[in-house]
Order: sequence, then C-alpha cells, then structure tokens
Amino acid sequence: MKRRDFLGLAGGAALGMSSRPAAAAPGGEGSLDIQEDPRLVHVHRLIEARMAEYRVPGVGFGLVTGGRAWLRGFGLTNLDNPQPVEPDTVFPIASISKTVIATALMRLVEEGRADLEAPVREYLPGFRVADEEMSREVRIWHLLTHTPGWEGQLGTADRGPRTLENFVEGLADLPRLAAPGEVWSYNNAGFGVAGRVIEVVQDASIDDALSSLVFDPLGLTHAFTRTGTAMTYRFAAPHRDRDGRTEVIRPFSLPANVAAGGAAMSVETLVRYARFHLGHELPGADTSIVSASGREAMRTARIVKNATTDEMGHGWHLRRLGGVLTAAHGGTLGGHCLHVQLVPERDFAFAILTNHSEGWRLIHDVEQSILDVFLDLRLAPGQRTGGNRGGNEMMTTHAEPLARQPDPALYAGTYRRPPVGESEVLESDGRAVLRGSGVGEAGAPLVFWSEDLAWTDPPEGQEYPYRGMPVEFVRDGGGAVRWMRVNGRIARRD
Repeated sequence: MKRRDFLGLAGGAALGMSSRPAAAAPGGEGSLDIQEDPRLVHVHRLIEARMAEYRVPGVGFGLVTGGRAWLRGFGLTNLDNPQPVEPDTVFPIASISKTVIATALMRLVEEGRADLEAPVREYLPGFRVADEEMSREVRIWHLLTHTPGWEGQLGTADRGPRTLENFVEGLADLPRLAAPGEVWSYNNAGFGVAGRVIEVVQDASIDDALSSLVFDPLGLTHAFTRTGTAMTYRFAAPHRDRDGRTEVIRPFSLPANVAAGGAAMSVETLVRYARFHLGHELPGADTSIVSASGREAMRTARIVKNATTDEMGHGWHLRRLGGVLTAAHGGTLGGHCLHVQLVPERDFAFAILTNHSEGWRLIHDVEQSILDVFLDLRLAPGQRTGGNRGGNEMMTTHAEPLARQPDPALYAGTYRRPPVGESEVLESDGRAVLRGSGVGEAGAPLVFWSEDLAWTDPPEGQEYPYRGMPVEFVRDGGGAVRWMRVNGRIARRD
C-alpha cells in the first residue's frame, strides 16, 4: 500500500485491521464478540476515526473484562514497508517498562533479597549525588514513586552491560531539587538507579534480570529489551508528521536506560502481563512470582502527587474515578505513544499501542471512551488531577477556567531544574505566562482552573507546549510556592 493511499483512508476495513480473540481466563467461556458487543463496536470505530484524524499509521489494542480478553490490530506497521498490525506485532512500551522494574523488585522483596524501605546505599555502597544527606537517605521506594528529589530527565549512552552502572556513576554531581519523598516529579533517572539495584541483587545485566525475574516465568513470549531481538519480529516503526506528510523516523533503537523505558512488547503480551496484575491464572505461567498481596501493594498509594488528588504506588500511577481506583502507566518515545490501565475492582484492563508521535491524542480520547462506555467512569468536573502518567494529557477536557484568575505575582519568578535548564513565569497583560525549558521565548499563557493548577494556552500554530498541558504549583510546608511542575517535572523557584 502506498503512503498516499493510506493517508487518504478513513474506513477501518481499508486500514487493514486484524483481530484475534485471546484465550479466556478461567470462569469465562469463549471471548468477547465484536458483533455482539456494541461497546466494542463503538471503541473500534473511535480508534479508526482518531487514526485518520491524527494520521496514526498503526494501533495495537487489547481489552480484558469479565475474565475474557479481546485483541485487535489496526492499520500498518510501517508506511515505507507496510504490513498489517497484528496482536503479536511488537511495539516499544517506553515508560510502561517502569512497571516491569517495580514488578521485578517486588519479587526480590518477597524472596527476601531486597527491601523497599532500605537505603539505596545498602545495595550500591558507592552511590552518591551532590547532596551527601540525600545520598544517604534516599530509599528504594523513593525510586519507584518518582520522589528521589533530583532531576529525572537524564539520558545515557549505550555502554552494553555497563550502561546502568555507568549511568549511576554519572549522577555524582546531580543537585538536590527536593528532599526524598517530599515532591512527586516524573523521574527516569530514579528508575535507572532502581535498575542498577536489580542488576546487583540478581548478579545479571538488566536485560537478563528482567527475562529471568518477569518475562520468562510469566510466558511473555513477545517481551524484549534488546533492539536486535525485538526487530526480528513484526515491528511497529515510529512515525511523525513533518512538512505536511507522515514519515518513518530513522534510525531507531530502544532506549539504553532499559529500566526507565527500554522494553518492547506486543499488545497480546502486554495484555497477558496486565492479566497477571489483575490476578488471573495464565496457562503456562508461574504467577506466584509476586503474590496477590505484593501486586496489591504495588497499586496501593504511597504518596499523593502534591497539589493534586492523584496518587503514586510502586510503579503504578493511581487515580480514582467516582471512588473507583485505576492504576495506569503510559509511555512516550519520539514516534510511539503507549498506555496500559488496570481497574482491579472491576476485573478490567486495556492497552493501546500507537506508532506515531501524535498517538497520545488518540490514547487520550480512547481511554476516556473505554472507561465511560464499559465502566461508567469518568473524571469529575474540576477533579484535581494532573500529569504525567507517562504520556500527555489535556486538562481542558474536564476543567473550566476560574472566573477570576489569580494574581500572576503569586507565581512569578525563575524556576530551575539543573542540569536541564530553567523556566520563568512572567506577568503579561495581567496573565501569568510560562517561558523557557522548551516553551520558547514567545512563551505560553497559563489558564488557572483551580488553586495552583493551570494549563498552557499557547498561540495558534505554536507546536509546544500543546493547549491543555498541565502546570502545577507546589507549596512547601510553610505554604509558599516553592516548585513548578510542568507536564510532570518539577523546577525549584529561586
């Protein structure tokens, strides 16, 4: 199929959809039938429509309800070498990998080989960042809850089996942004440290450790951490739009920091993994690797994400909708956007994998629709939620601007997040404006929709930030605004 033919298509049948029902869990006969379930028809049609709207070439979709699972592929793996997306097509899962790290660590905890309350230095005696007190006090649980207190958006070179060891050594000059456990801030670096702990305890590379601790015992046959292995299977290539056309992004490799986001799975395998976390028995799997109480502990709130009502478990982002707990994790790479979500008390889960940089928009719409039509769950108007759960979200869908916007002077100032950069909040025409750290000199006005909570409202045509991106101002124990959190990452106010 030629690129121009694909981009002109709107109908799902023409997009090369494929489907295969997964084996039913015990207690459920057969599988969901799209012909008999109007909810699935609705969701599938929405996926097709959003693929066309956002120019997403391919989607892997899976859903679990009532002990039964449904898997479906939509569209194409690669516009330059087109193959239909199948349930066993491999996608990077990016930051969803963090839940695998948490699962592996929980197994080590239950085997008595690790302790979530222990200092990192118990396992990595030479560990240090710039602040000696922080170096001594940061615990394993801080790593799994995005609360170690240092900057998290740090890359690393691929150094083979020494990648994580080298990465951890490179943190020695990293300054303190907050005390461990004080402020939630999305933190890839913390998971890199957690991955190194696993390597030391398991006496294996992170690739081999995750295979032996999680992938192999659960029968996750299409779960990988090495690019060279993942891409020998049918693989969903990354895409983006540039100059009015959709193109494949080259070159591609899985992230070197495996612990922060370097795994890949098919939607079929990811749904099997989600079913493990729901407590399903799985044919050919040793589901005893983490007990039911251990899995529950992973999705039990350890901290509240300051300024919001969202919470964080060990590896899972927690949000309540009408009192019902959801545990989710997204993932974002340059040309892939992904999401998996559990609703344990409803025995429900779903996964959405896309191969386009704008796939988060599709995920945003489809997630809300699934929760609505299957479970009658949705964000309450003005619910004090926030980002980031591993993917972009728009606050504009459930929150209205305050009738009286706050005085910008309350938030004005310079906010620093070394070594990444700094941002400013300025006053312009009576409005607070965010500038810096990727926003650009033009800046983006902030629209406050609750106390200390805002979204970005950039001028038409400005690519970043997108409209509705969450910005939260976090206060210290004395009530002063001390941090600004932009799309999940904190910067400290001067």
